[in-house]
Amino acid sequence: MIKEYIAENEGKMMEDLFSLIRIPSISALPEHHDDMLACAQRWAQLLLEAGADEAIVMPSQGNPIVFGQKTVDPKAKTVLVYAHYDVMPAEPLELWKSQPFEPEIRDRHIWARGADDDKGQSFIQVKAFEYLVKNGLLKNNVKFIFEGEEEIGSPSLEAFCKEHKELLKADVILVSDTSMLGAELPSLTTGLRGLAYWEIEVTGPNRDLHSGHFGGAVANPINTLCGMISRVIDADGRITVPGFYDDVEEVSPTERDMIAHIPFDEEKYKAAIGVKELSGEKGYSTLERNSCRPSFDVCGIWGGYTGEGSKTVLPSKAFAKVSCRLVPHQDHQKISKLFADYIRATAPRSVEVKVTPMHGGEGYVCPITLPAYKAAEKGFEIAFGKKPLAVRRGGSIPIISTFEQVLGIKTVLMGFGLESDAIHSPNENFSLDIFRKGIEAVVEFYKEYGKEN
Repeated sequence: MIKEYIAENEGKMMEDLFSLIRIPSISALPEHHDDMLACAQRWAQLLLEAGADEAIVMPSQGNPIVFGQKTVDPKAKTVLVYAHYDVMPAEPLELWKSQPFEPEIRDRHIWARGADDDKGQSFIQVKAFEYLVKNGLLKNNVKFIFEGEEEIGSPSLEAFCKEHKELLKADVILVSDTSMLGAELPSLTTGLRGLAYWEIEVTGPNRDLHSGHFGGAVANPINTLCGMISRVIDADGRITVPGFYDDVEEVSPTERDMIAHIPFDEEKYKAAIGVKELSGEKGYSTLERNSCRPSFDVCGIWGGYTGEGSKTVLPSKAFAKVSCRLVPHQDHQKISKLFADYIRATAPRSVEVKVTPMHGGEGYVCPITLPAYKAAEKGFEIAFGKKPLAVRRGGSIPIISTFEQVLGIKTVLMGFGLESDAIHSPNENFSLDIFRKGIEAVVEFYKEYGKEN
């Protein structure tokens, strides 16, 4: 019946989803402040249309938060659905094949910023809820919390959760903001890495200098910054910050064996991203490196002259944005201080260095014995025709660990994205087939979880 419901209502579904996507709710850019409110208001309206008893836009210290709920039975278990309505900036715009905020359907995919992350995936949750309500099949109470700051680290959500603990009281949190191993290889995410992020500013001379007059005699901040960053990773791919690995939990032999049996074609992996060789920490497989081991990356670096033509300048300043993906038990605040201290300690006297911590969060592990996890597993099995694999993923959703710490609730990560969806990149997309199966999987989750009442 759910398949027929989707087929009959897909035109309206796309119309509603596209109304969300057309709002450029980019949390990183202050000029989109009004768009954040507009998107929150549109979500509240759609939740009411889907069958919520109430849906309101609530203030936070930052962008507004959407809260909705449906009470079926005060004695029944409650599922809290979390999602985010903010999206990443769309640049570089010239690499898009269509306008990022004017969604198109091509080759059985939705193409737009937010098509997957996270408007498309959160829409799956709402449409499954709508189907259950309209057909009298919902056995659990459902609450929704949609925020507008996930892409900038959810800086306001922890305070909101502390202030509204009773309002957000639930038995489990359900999130669709992760990916699967493949369209034919469904999987449930059982772990996420944490995150620590910094901006580094290196200052040399008090102004830009002529590189002919001063080159070789005065430290170049860009050269110095590159040298400092290059020493963060050693020849074995390990991070050199003292104390960095103190709290890193080694993955058990059992889990390493499970990871080793995940179908993975390294040649296809390399071909898909256009590289000839992979790199990482010695002694670990690719799937271990990008899921259950920490990492360090330079996310951006700039300084000096970058315009057309040439300008022989020795710049006054250089900047970099860098991040570490962390594993469970690594405290992002502890790591943030260790890294900042390390960078300052390695800086030569010829420059001044400023390290500014930005956002961060803890890692998370979901027990596969949770009744809600088992229900999600059943939902995937029915919708995709095979039992999903349990895998850790390399990304971070810092608020997930905050939910556990503040609300005391475990989260089930029921995501439907694919690596090919190009989230955060030009030409983000989402498969219509996955979209349909996702709705079915969530419907079946509620049917199974409802048996626990």
